[in-house]
Amino acid sequence: MNLRATDSPAVRPTEVPPPAFEMAGLSLRLGGTAILENVDLRLAPGRVLALLGPSGSGKTTLLRLVAGLLAPDHGTIRLAGRVVAGPGKALPPEARGLGMVFQDYALWPHMSVAKNVGFPLEMQGIAAAERAARVSRALARVGLERYAERRPAALSGGQQQRVAIARAIVAEPALVLFDEPLSNLDRELRETMVEEIAGLVAELGLTALYVTHDHAEAFSLADEVAVMEAGQISQIAAPETLVSDPASASIARFLRLGALLPARRGAEGWHLAGGARLAPASAAPGECATVLVPSRALRVVPAGEGHLAARVTRTLFRGDGHLATLALEGGHEIQLLLPRRALPGEVLGLHLCHARLRWFPPCPHPTSPSERISP
Repeated sequence: MNLRATDSPAVRPTEVPPPAFEMAGLSLRLGGTAILENVDLRLAPGRVLALLGPSGSGKTTLLRLVAGLLAPDHGTIRLAGRVVAGPGKALPPEARGLGMVFQDYALWPHMSVAKNVGFPLEMQGIAAAERAARVSRALARVGLERYAERRPAALSGGQQQRVAIARAIVAEPALVLFDEPLSNLDRELRETMVEEIAGLVAELGLTALYVTHDHAEAFSLADEVAVMEAGQISQIAAPETLVSDPASASIARFLRLGALLPARRGAEGWHLAGGARLAPASAAPGECATVLVPSRALRVVPAGEGHLAARVTRTLFRGDGHLATLALEGGHEIQLLLPRRALPGEVLGLHLCHARLRWFPPCPHPTSPSERISP
C-alpha cells in the first residue's frame, strides 16, 4: 500500500508514567491533636523531594504514612499509581515495595554487613544465589564490597550509614525514604555524607523522599523542597526559588535568609520602624510590613554614603570572615559577615538593592531585636 504525503500511520500518544507517589487530602490526628491537615503532594519518578521543617511540623509523620507505619484518618496515598492507603485500605510496609533509611541506621549488630543488606531479600523469599549477587552489587555501589563479612560495630558511623543505604536499594525499589539519616553524625561527617548520598542518588537514578530539619542538607540533595509548618505544606519549590522568593516571613526566618525587620510607609517612602528610610513608597502595598533584607541586597560602603548607617557593636571571627553585629537607627540590630574585622563603635554605610528586598505582611509578633544576615 502506498501512502500519500497527507497520509500517516496512527501515532500513539506517549504514555506518561504515574507519579512515584501521590497523596491527596491527607489528614491525621493523634490524641485529639491535628498532626497533618489536608496535605496534597506528588513526586515524579527520578526526582528527589525533601520535606523540610522544624521539629513538630509533621514531616516525619508524613514519611511514616507513606511507609505504611501509620494510617491516615482521611485522604489517599498512591505509589506508582497504586492505592496503598485510603478509605478501608492500608497496605503494610512490606507490601509497598519501598526502601527506607532510618535515623539510627537500624542495623542488626549480630549480623554481618552482607546479611544486614540481604535481609529484605530473604524476607521476600529470594533464592540464596540471587540474593548474594544482589547484595554484592549493592555493596559495590556504596563502596563497601570489602566489608561484607564485618559486623556493623566494626565500621565507622559513615560506613554504617552506607550499609543502611545499600540495604534500602538492594531490592531496587521504586521509591526510597530517608528519615533524617544524618542527624546522628557530627558536623564534619554529616557534610561528607551529604555529598556521598547526593552522588549515590544521582548515580543510581533514585526516586527519593528525604526528611530533614537542616535546610543546607535539603538544598544539596533535593530537586524540590517542601517546607512544612504546623502539619501543612507552606511552600514547595526548587531550592533556588525558596531562597530568592520565600512565600512568607516565617519561611524566610526558618531558612535564615536574612534580617526580618518591621517597616512603615510614610510620605517619603518606607522606613524602618522608628528608623531610617528604607525604600520608595511604591516598593510594597499597605502601610505596615515586614521586610526581608538578605545579604545579597546589601553592599558595605563608607559611612555616610549608603541608604543606612550601621554602628558596629561587636565582631566574632568565624574562619570565613568576621561576623559583625550592627546597630541600626531605631534600635534594630542585624548581623552581617564582613571580609575584614570592624572595630566596635565603627560606623559603616549600607547600600541597599531595593529589587532584592522581599516584603511580607506585618508579623503578628514583634521580630527579634537581633536578626542575622549571612552569605
